[in-house]
Amino acid sequence: MTHSMTAYASVTGTAGTTSWVWEMRGVNARGLDVRLRIPDGLGGVEAYARRTLAKSMARGNVTLSLRLTQADTATKMRVDTDQLDCVLAALDQVQNRAFDLGVTLGQPTAADVLSQRGVLVATQENPDNDNIINALIADIDVLVDAFVAMRKAEGTALATVISGQIAQITDLTAQATDALVQRAADQSQALRASMDRVLQDVGTTDPDRLAQELAVLAVKSDITEELDRLRAHSQAAQDILSGGGPCGRKLDFLTQEFMREANTLCSKAGAPALTAIGLELKAVIDQMREQIQNVE
Repeated sequence: MTHSMTAYASVTGTAGTTSWVWEMRGVNARGLDVRLRIPDGLGGVEAYARRTLAKSMARGNVTLSLRLTQADTATKMRVDTDQLDCVLAALDQVQNRAFDLGVTLGQPTAADVLSQRGVLVATQENPDNDNIINALIADIDVLVDAFVAMRKAEGTALATVISGQIAQITDLTAQATDALVQRAADQSQALRASMDRVLQDVGTTDPDRLAQELAVLAVKSDITEELDRLRAHSQAAQDILSGGGPCGRKLDFLTQEFMREANTLCSKAGAPALTAIGLELKAVIDQMREQIQNVE
């Protein structure tokens, strides 16, 4: 199955007062380039993400990011008993000293005691990190499955396009083969007319000389091997495309070979019809190369 390197997926989750959003984006690349944007303090999440991605894909520039949000929680108040003991001991010491000096002090109220610094403190619920980490790791599997599914769907569409372009190349190769017959007849007639003009003062055209010139011209303009290789490359590309697994690199190499043969065909064409076919071949091959850049 052909996979694309272009895809996107996202997953959201919540655990306690913590919520998050996973996002994964992929574009084409020569190899597998994984970039993670994960907050610190989530032990094991990054390592698991890297292992999972490495097992799920062979090529592509993949960016995996995680955004965490901590919800506001109700603040709870509690009494710091250690600080309370210190405040009460200090008040007792003040009362005793005042009594020794004959000074009468009013009794402090509970509100007076609680108003002292550090006696009453605010606390918030701490998130359960272990539970959050386990939920985040579980979401990685869901995210990667969705991402790979999109790569597969995109790859199926790409394979259909590329297969159609291979069929176009095969058809153009057949047209070039047919055009060779007409080119040979046209070249023979043109060469005969040229030699007649050159040799008109000498006499009739020498058949042996004409055959020799035609043979030289045929060797110089022969594109039989190029057409054979184009047919072989078309069959190889179709086999690779239907073979399954990562095939982008192989197809990319074949497009270079396709273009080499098309360039040679154009340079040896020697006839408007063949030149037109060669130019159309180059256009289709270039379009196919652009599509293959996104194949894993």
